[in-house]
Amino acid sequence: MAGTDIKTEPRSSDLGALEAGLDALDSVQTHRTPVREALVKKVLPPLTAVALVLAVWQGLVLSEFAEPTKLPSASSVLRSLTDMWLQGTLFDIVWTSVSRGLLGFLLALALGTPLGLLVARVAFIRAAIGPVLSGLQSLPSVAWVPPAVLWLGLDNSMMYAVILLGAVPSIANGLVSGVDQVPPLFLRAGRTLGAAGLREAWHITMPAALPSYVAGLKQGWAFSWRSLMAAEIIASSPDLGLGLGQLLENGRNNADMPGIFLAIILILAVGVAVDLLIFSPLERRVLRGRGRLVRA
Repeated sequence: MAGTDIKTEPRSSDLGALEAGLDALDSVQTHRTPVREALVKKVLPPLTAVALVLAVWQGLVLSEFAEPTKLPSASSVLRSLTDMWLQGTLFDIVWTSVSRGLLGFLLALALGTPLGLLVARVAFIRAAIGPVLSGLQSLPSVAWVPPAVLWLGLDNSMMYAVILLGAVPSIANGLVSGVDQVPPLFLRAGRTLGAAGLREAWHITMPAALPSYVAGLKQGWAFSWRSLMAAEIIASSPDLGLGLGQLLENGRNNADMPGIFLAIILILAVGVAVDLLIFSPLERRVLRGRGRLVRA
């Protein structure tokens, strides 16, 4: 009966193929997108959108949809930009607002992160101030400008107070949302290994909640920038210097519609630039590290 024996042991080549397949399933393909493909997919669409907006804008101007005093041409806005550049005031105006916004955001980050952890992990604190944080997040930032002026006067401390009141709730709530989504198994495993208190927060809670935390940071920056613009528009003083908000308000006072459009474009450009240069790369890195973003 030896001739009828069936070999049941798999060949080495089959085992190698099986192991390779399992390794492929476990690994995440993170190959880099070619430069040309990245330009087509990431640069071309926004450039096309900008060109479309400019075309519609120019079409409305040529069709005399509105008076020039109400709808300036793109060329007149460009002349205002050129004049500011030649006068050497453009960079100073932009940097005045950007430096305030970034510093205020860093302060909000330093306050909102521990506050979010406390609200997420301590039931009494959550019950006490959790609804207040949600309410503050929905409160328009402009509402804080009048009391901040009366409390602190017309100086940079007033600006930072308005930024904090607008951004801290968003950062804290983003972290709370992330902590709520941490699987309880992670926490139990960490405590079994001796991670408790600050060690648990640093090694388990924060890494697990990082995607939602980064989303909260993006929203916190948006609130910081909006709060700062509201404060600069309302609280105008020579002691505060000239920022983008004051530039917008000066355009309104002088009935300078090209100047108003230029200020709006600069405010939008700063917000988009900060998102593209800081938060979008950070978000992609966090998602890629967790296998949620396959392509670079």
